[in-house]
Amino acid sequence: MSTQTDATTRDAASPSGQGDAQVTSNPMASTHGSAEQHASHTATSPADTAPDEGVLGRRYRWITIGMSALVLFVAFEAMAVTTVMPVIARELHGTSLYTLAFSGSTAISVVGMVVAGSWCDRRGPSTPLVISVVLFVAGLTIAGLAPNMLVLVAGRLVQGLGGGALTVALYVMVARWYPSRLQPMVFVGFSTAWVIPSLVGPFLAGVVAQTVGWRWIFLGVIVVALLGLLMIRRVLVGIPDERNDDVAWQPSRIVWSVVAASAVLILGFATEFGELLRWITLVVAAVVLAVAVRPLMPRGTLLAARGLPSVLLTRILISGAELAAEVYVPYLLIDRYGLSPAIAGLALTGGAIAWSGGSWVQGKVGSRVSNARWVALGVLSIAVGVAGTTLIAALGLSPWILFGVWIFAGFGMGIALPRLTVLMFGYSNRDDQGFNSSAQAIADAVGAASAVAVAGLVFTSLTAVGGTWPYTAVFAFGTVLTLLALGTATRVGRRR
Repeated sequence: MSTQTDATTRDAASPSGQGDAQVTSNPMASTHGSAEQHASHTATSPADTAPDEGVLGRRYRWITIGMSALVLFVAFEAMAVTTVMPVIARELHGTSLYTLAFSGSTAISVVGMVVAGSWCDRRGPSTPLVISVVLFVAGLTIAGLAPNMLVLVAGRLVQGLGGGALTVALYVMVARWYPSRLQPMVFVGFSTAWVIPSLVGPFLAGVVAQTVGWRWIFLGVIVVALLGLLMIRRVLVGIPDERNDDVAWQPSRIVWSVVAASAVLILGFATEFGELLRWITLVVAAVVLAVAVRPLMPRGTLLAARGLPSVLLTRILISGAELAAEVYVPYLLIDRYGLSPAIAGLALTGGAIAWSGGSWVQGKVGSRVSNARWVALGVLSIAVGVAGTTLIAALGLSPWILFGVWIFAGFGMGIALPRLTVLMFGYSNRDDQGFNSSAQAIADAVGAASAVAVAGLVFTSLTAVGGTWPYTAVFAFGTVLTLLALGTATRVGRRR
């Protein structure tokens, strides 16, 4: 659960037939100004002509298996790296760059998302999918061979670029190549692909770091990634390219994505500045980020306008709250409680399993509860998890209590994210699937990256105080974000 890719690819099953999700066209189509929303596709996809078969039927079998394999390798890498990053930072003498290793990767993913969104709308998702995997593998190689923390961060940036593009390409493939009745089951496959990494990833990463070394966590995953790419090759051969030259590249959006990523990167580096300068940097970066993100999302997103804008703003807030707290959970357990990386990683395992469990529960209950109510329930559960972690750190309670409390955060994410995705699909039409999928992924990335960067500033500023106060402040910051999300969650449905 450590990157925006993790959040979006772990969206699991949820019926799309509820009243507050059934929107046949995007109500923001005339407001956000992207040419991607007004172009018309003429190609026929399996989603248009599919017979009555399941996601593992003849027509969809290899597409489903191939995409789930990609999610599997991303999941293992994410769970493993989050677990051992405290060890890596200490060994490479780069503790001050700890949060940048997370926020930088997530920030630069915004550029990959914007490019992939336009590319998918113009040519289909096949080529962006392959290139995204290649970039991700290149980033793994750089990070695994890094001689110092700065080079490792550079590798993480390349990973982020590929991961952002991969997220959008996967979403467009689901939206374009599966009928709506099968889309929830594809998300079940994505969620299931997280189960094994969630069970063994953190513990195995801790064992690998303590035995052969943390570098093999990056280098070893390359093998899994290449196997996944070979598996989907059969899928991609059967998917024809779709040309839609009426969709413009919108270079201005790419420029704005670079500006947004740069603002978060500078914010991540602010931990190296003096006390006054780092807070000035925070204010300036926040303003620049708000200006840069505005053209990348539907109008009214930052103002919590009802409908799709509030769907995206809710994702920004909960993605930021969950990741800002999560990256410091193993850090707290290792640094203050003296647990080994393998044991500390079990906290993430519990949260990840709960994430999958929440996805399964909301999918099983289905239309008996509306999307909007599921979202509110999920956000409330996240708030309980993050606020509970804050109290544990502040009062110095037993670390084993944290293992149980963190389950609420994972369970809430598993409930809320799938329903937010179904709402996004409901507010989209075929011509803006790329834009809206990109906007959703950007929401996850911006929320996660900016929140982690701010958490890093808070943590660094309070390090001199000592004790658990830096951790308490970080978790309290995440709690505030979840409380804001409770407000925006009331506005995700259509006005009655």
